[in-house]
Amino acid sequence: MNTRYLGWLTAGLAGTALFVAGCKTALEAGGMRVPAADSVYLNASVYTVDDDQPWAEAVAVRNGELVYVGSNEGVAAYADGDTRVTDLGGKMMLPGFVDSHMHPLMGGAYALALALDTFAGPEDWVEAVSDYAEQHQDKPVIFGYGFLASAFGADGPHKAMLDKVVSDRPVLLMDEGFHGAWANSKALEVLNITKDTPDIAPGFSYYKRGDGNEPTGYLLEGTAGKAMEDLDVITLESITQGSELVFNIMNSYGITAVFDAGAFDAAEHQVSVLKKLQDANKMHVRYVGSHAIVSADQIDGAIDRVEELRRTSKSDRFHVNMLKIMNDGTIEGKTAAMFEDYQGDPGNNGKTVFSQEQMNDLVSESAKRDIDVHIHALGERAVHEALNAVELAKTTHKDSISRYSICHVQVVTDESIKRFAELGVVAQSTPLWTSFDSQGQKYVSEDQFNRYFRYNSFKENDVTLAFGSDFPASGAGTLGMSPVFNMEIGHTRQETGERDAPIQPNISERLDIASLIRGYTLGSAYQLRMEDQIGSLEVGKKADFVVLDKNLFETDPYTFSDVKVTMTVMDGNVVYSLR
Repeated sequence: MNTRYLGWLTAGLAGTALFVAGCKTALEAGGMRVPAADSVYLNASVYTVDDDQPWAEAVAVRNGELVYVGSNEGVAAYADGDTRVTDLGGKMMLPGFVDSHMHPLMGGAYALALALDTFAGPEDWVEAVSDYAEQHQDKPVIFGYGFLASAFGADGPHKAMLDKVVSDRPVLLMDEGFHGAWANSKALEVLNITKDTPDIAPGFSYYKRGDGNEPTGYLLEGTAGKAMEDLDVITLESITQGSELVFNIMNSYGITAVFDAGAFDAAEHQVSVLKKLQDANKMHVRYVGSHAIVSADQIDGAIDRVEELRRTSKSDRFHVNMLKIMNDGTIEGKTAAMFEDYQGDPGNNGKTVFSQEQMNDLVSESAKRDIDVHIHALGERAVHEALNAVELAKTTHKDSISRYSICHVQVVTDESIKRFAELGVVAQSTPLWTSFDSQGQKYVSEDQFNRYFRYNSFKENDVTLAFGSDFPASGAGTLGMSPVFNMEIGHTRQETGERDAPIQPNISERLDIASLIRGYTLGSAYQLRMEDQIGSLEVGKKADFVVLDKNLFETDPYTFSDVKVTMTVMDGNVVYSLR
C-alpha cells in the first residue's frame, strides 16, 4: 500500500490532479471548505451496507469517524499535506464485522488449552491428548476442547479411551459446543464422581452411566461446567492472557465489535479483565457483555445484577448491559427442546432449563426495566416458548424499549418464523453450522432435518438476521471466528471448498452474499443497539472497517476460505495489517 502521496491521479481522469499534497488547508468540496481528514482511503470497492449508497470508491476519516464516503474525485477535498492517504488498489472495503454471539473471555480462558480438530474423529482426538500430555508433563490437569459428541453415537464418549493414554492425571475435554465434557477415570476420581453421585438436573445436567450405574466419563451440561470449576482449570491469569490473544485474532479476521453471550466461568473477573486490557491498550474491539443464567437457581437477583452491571461497567470500549438466558441444550446431546421425541430415544424430546412461567417472568421483568434479552433456544420447542415470553412482555410492557434476540435457532417451525417478524425479534445464528450434519441427522426426524437453520426464510419474512461464531463453541478452533469463512458455509450449506459435498437441507435456505454480509455488520450492530454508530459505512459513523484482498461478490464462494483480511481499522486506527 502506498501512503502519503505528493499527488495522485485517478483512473478515468488521467492527467487530472485531484489534489496536491503540501496544502496546509483543506480544499473546497461543493463550494464549501471542509476540515482536512486525518486519513483517506481510495481506489477501493467499498460496499457500505447503506441502502441509500451501497457502493463507493473512497472514505475519509477524522477524529475516528467517517466524514466522507463517496468517489475518488470527491474525497480529494478532504486531504491536505498532513493527511495520510492509502491507495487500496481495488481491494474490497466493508464495515468492520460484528460478532453477535461469542464468548471471548471464556474463550480466552481456553485459548492456551488443547484445541481439538472437530472435523477429525475419536482416534485422532485420543492421539492429540496423548501428544499434548507428553509435551506438557508439568500440567496437573490435561484440559482441552473441541470434540464432537455425536461422533461416538448415542452413548457418547467413554473414559476408557482416555485412560489408555493418560491415567496418572485428570483429563477433561469440553465438546465443541461446550455443553458436555469427556473425562478420564482419574478426573472422575479427583472429582469424587461415583455411581452414587446425584445428577444436578436428571435428564439435562447429568452424568452418563453404564453398567451398575457407573459414570462413563461423559458429563452433560451443568455437570461439565462443575467439573471445570472443581478442577480449577481457569485462572485470572489465563483469562487475561488468553483474552488478549482472542481479541487480536478477532482483529485479524476483521472483527471490530462483539457481543459476549456469557462469560460463564470467567464472569467473576469479567469487568476487571476488560478494564485491564483497555487500560493497557490491548483491546481493539467494542464489547457488549451480558450476565448469563443457565439454571433456575440463578433466577433470584439476576435482573438486579444486570442493572448493576449496566450502571457500573460502561466505558469507551465495553459495556455489560444484557441478560442472557440459556433455555435448552443441543441436538447432539439430545437436550435441545423439541416437539417430538429424538429418534431411537422414546420419551426424550429434550428439556428446557426454565418453565414457560419462569421464562415469562424473566423476560417481562427485563422489559419492565428496559433490559435487552438474548435467549439460547436451539430446538423448535425452546424457540416457541421464547417467543411466547417475548410476546407476553411486549403486550404487558408496551412502552418498553427492550430488544430481543433468540440465538442458534437450529430447528424452527413456519409459525415461529412469522412470529419473529411480527414481534421484531432478532434471529441470531452461526453459519458455520449449516453444513451437512450427518451425525445430528440420526437423532431428528426427516421433517426436522429439513428445517435446519432457515436463514433464507427469515430473510424473506423480513426478520433481522445477526451472525456470530459462538467461539470457542463454534467447532473449528479460532478459524471458526472468521466471518468470511462462515459466509462461505452459510451460502453453500456445504463443507468449505467442497463442491460435491452433501448439501444441508433445505437447499432453498442457502443465503445470498449480501444478506450474509448484512448479518455480520448492520444486523449484528442492531442486536447490540449500536446501529447508529457502526455496521455500515456512512458519514458520522465510527471509522470501523475491514479490507479484503478480493471482492466477495466477484469471488467463487467455494474459495472464500482463501480470501485474506489485509487490514482492519477501528476508530480510524489500523489495528491489524497483513504482513
